[in-house]
Amino acid sequence: MNGKLDNKVAFISGGSRGIGAATARRLAREGAQVAIGYGSSAIAAEALVEEIRAGGGQAIAIRADVADPASLTRAIDSAAAHFGRIDILVNNAGVLLLGPVDQFTLDDFDKTVAVNVRGVFVASKAALAHMPDGGRIINISSTNAGRMPFAGGAAYAMSKSALTGLAKGMARDLGARKITVNNVQPGPVDTEMNPAEGEFADLLHGLMALPRHGHADEIAGMVAYLAGPEAAFVTGADLLIDGGFAA
Repeated sequence: MNGKLDNKVAFISGGSRGIGAATARRLAREGAQVAIGYGSSAIAAEALVEEIRAGGGQAIAIRADVADPASLTRAIDSAAAHFGRIDILVNNAGVLLLGPVDQFTLDDFDKTVAVNVRGVFVASKAALAHMPDGGRIINISSTNAGRMPFAGGAAYAMSKSALTGLAKGMARDLGARKITVNNVQPGPVDTEMNPAEGEFADLLHGLMALPRHGHADEIAGMVAYLAGPEAAFVTGADLLIDGGFAA
């Protein structure tokens, strides 16, 4: 525990695996009390809670269906009731549904928007009811918000590029309260969704200046920076951490 985030409370959607879990560990290590929102991975979420507590941190797991506004709002309200407030919101949960636009179903389009865009708005609105001045809203976007160099990713890229406008507008809305709103835009990261040894790895590495997958801990480091006091002057920004994918 290094204390940069002592007495801060963080809610992380999709916090039981991958980037979300790495972020929960990192924020807890820096002193934050962490609420881990999960959709279906209850066992993984509870195991992560126990891991954080064993290391001296404070954590709880709360089921939060990001596609369901009522469920998501209840989860954030519950976290605030448990810890007293929400200082840091990390909108990490997301879906990656691919397919050519002429074959992409309306159901998949609606799910993409519901989770990747509407869920961010709903969570932010819910968290703001419990967020003191100087809080942080951090969205996990994607390098594909600005570059989609292969077919089949139109809906996904659209959903992530929407976060750019949302963050910039919210930064203006919340600046008077010293609440910052930023997007972290990872490139390929070694997770269950996109493993470093997966079938698309060679294609992706060929598009990058640093031809490797990123590590979830590297993304968590960027989130921790934005959550901390050193980033108080950073807002409305898209921060690439993509190994040069968009270079």
